[in-house]
Amino acid sequence: MRTFLQLLIIAALATPAFAQNKKVVFLADRGKNSKTHAHESGNELLANALEKSELGFETSLHKGWPADPKAFDRADCVVIFCNGGKGHLVMNHLDQFEKLIDAGVGFVFMHYAVEVPKGRAGELMLKAMGGYFETHWSVNPHWTAVFKSLPKHPITRGVKPFVQDDEWYYHMRFQPEMKGVSPILSAHPPKSTMDRKDGPHSNNPHVRKSMAAGEIQHIGWAYERPNGKGRGFGTTGAHYHHTWGEDNWRTLMLNAIAWTAGVEVPKKGVPSLPVLIK
Repeated sequence: MRTFLQLLIIAALATPAFAQNKKVVFLADRGKNSKTHAHESGNELLANALEKSELGFETSLHKGWPADPKAFDRADCVVIFCNGGKGHLVMNHLDQFEKLIDAGVGFVFMHYAVEVPKGRAGELMLKAMGGYFETHWSVNPHWTAVFKSLPKHPITRGVKPFVQDDEWYYHMRFQPEMKGVSPILSAHPPKSTMDRKDGPHSNNPHVRKSMAAGEIQHIGWAYERPNGKGRGFGTTGAHYHHTWGEDNWRTLMLNAIAWTAGVEVPKKGVPSLPVLIK
C-alpha cells in the first residue's frame, strides 16, 4: 500500500511541466470585428484558446498600453498586435518596454507590430525578439507563402506545412549573423513582389539584391536572448482575420506564445477548437 504522501509525489511527477499558471498580457490598439488588422479580435481569439487549452494559462486583454503598470505584474509573455511605425504602442513607453525585456518577460509581435522606427525603438525590438521591420530595408507586399517544410522546434509541434495568402512582410532586420534567431516560417516570395517602386515599405536596393541571389526569406522567427534572459517571437503574417481559421497557422501562433512564456509546448501543439471565420 502506498502512503498518501507517496501518492502525492507520484501525482506531482506525473503532472506535465507545462501545466503551470502562466500569465500572458495581450495588447491591441484597434480592429474589433474587422476583416483586416483585427487586432482586438485576433488577440481575443488567441487568449480564449489559451484559456480553454487547460494548460494553466491566465490571460488579460488591453486596448492600448495599460495605464496601470501593475497590469504587467507576473507577466510571462506580452503579445502585441497593433499598428506600427511612429504610432506603435511601445513608442511612448520605451523605458517600461526595456525594463520588461530586462526582466526576462517574453514578447510576441504580430504583423504591423513588428515595425518601429530605426533608433532606440529598433534596437529594443532586436533585443526583445531578435528582428524587426526596418524601413528602406524590409518590404510589405501581399503574396502567397508556401511553407514546404518546417524546422524541428517546440513552436512547430503539431504543425504541418501549409500555404497562406497574407501580407507577408519580408527581408527583416535581424540580429547580426542571426545570433540567437531561429527561423520558423520561411519561404521564397514571387518575383512579382519586386514590381513596386522604391519607398520606405515597398522596395529598395537591399531587398532586390537579396531576391536576385535567391535567398529564402524568414517571415516568422523565434529568439532566445543571451544568458537565458527571455524569449521572443515575431511574425509578419496576420493581416487577414480569417487566417486564424487555418489550424496550422493558429496552432503555430499558440505554440509561439506558450514557448515565449517559458512553457513546455505539448508534443501535438497547444490544443484549440476549430475556428470558423466568414
